[in-house]
Amino acid sequence: MMQLFAKLVLAHLLGDFMLQPTKWVVHKEANKAASRYLYLHALIHFGLYMIMLWDIQKWWIASILAISHLFIDMAKLYVNPLFKNKSIPFFLDQLLHLLVIYVCMYYQNLYEHTMALFIRLDWPLVLAIVFVTTPSAIIMGKFLEGMSNQINTDHKSLPNAGKYIGIIERLFVLTFIIIGRWEAIGLLITAKSVFRFNDLKESNSRKLTEYILIGTLVSFGLAIVTGLLYVNWN
Repeated sequence: MMQLFAKLVLAHLLGDFMLQPTKWVVHKEANKAASRYLYLHALIHFGLYMIMLWDIQKWWIASILAISHLFIDMAKLYVNPLFKNKSIPFFLDQLLHLLVIYVCMYYQNLYEHTMALFIRLDWPLVLAIVFVTTPSAIIMGKFLEGMSNQINTDHKSLPNAGKYIGIIERLFVLTFIIIGRWEAIGLLITAKSVFRFNDLKESNSRKLTEYILIGTLVSFGLAIVTGLLYVNWN
C-alpha cells in the first residue's frame, strides 16, 4: 500500500510541477473557473493516476483524485487574492492534495493507520526539530538583544533573512549530528564564513564582526546541544 501511495504522490508531482507550463498557470489565475487549462490539468492528473494504479478496476480512485484536484485548484484560484503571502495558499493547496491521496489509499482502515503513524512518531526527534527552528531564533534574539542595539547597519537585506538562514543552518547541524557526520559541521561553518567575509570586510566594523561571530557560535551551539541530547536520549 505504501508503494502505491508513493506512486500516486509521484503522479501528483509530475502533473502539478512538470506537466503544467507557466502559460497554463497564468491563464488559470486570470480566468479562474473559465480557464480551459484548469480542466485539462485535472484530466492530465486522471491519466497519470490511472497509469500509476495500472488497474482499470480502480478507475474510481483516479476519478476521485482528479475531481478533488480540480475543485481544490479552483478554490485556490479564488482565495489566492485574499492572501498577502502567496506561499500560504500554495502550501495549503499541496497539503490538501496529499491528504486526499492519503485518504483514498487508506480509507478502509484510515483511523487505525493514522493512529499507528502517530504512535510511531519519534517524538524526541520532533521536539529537537521544532526547538532548533523558531524557538531557538527567539532565544537568540533575546540573548543578542542588547548587542544588536549597538550595531549600525547601512545595508539593506531581505526581511527576516538572518532568521531563516539561522533556522536552516541549525537544521543542517542537527541532521549532521544525528547521522554522525561532525566533519560536515566544520564545512558548514567554513562556507558561512566565506559568504560573510565580504560583508565584514566592507563594513570594517569590529562590533559587527563580533556580533556575527557570537550569533553564529550561539546558533551552532544550540543545535549541537540539541543534537547531543537527542542522540544520548536514544
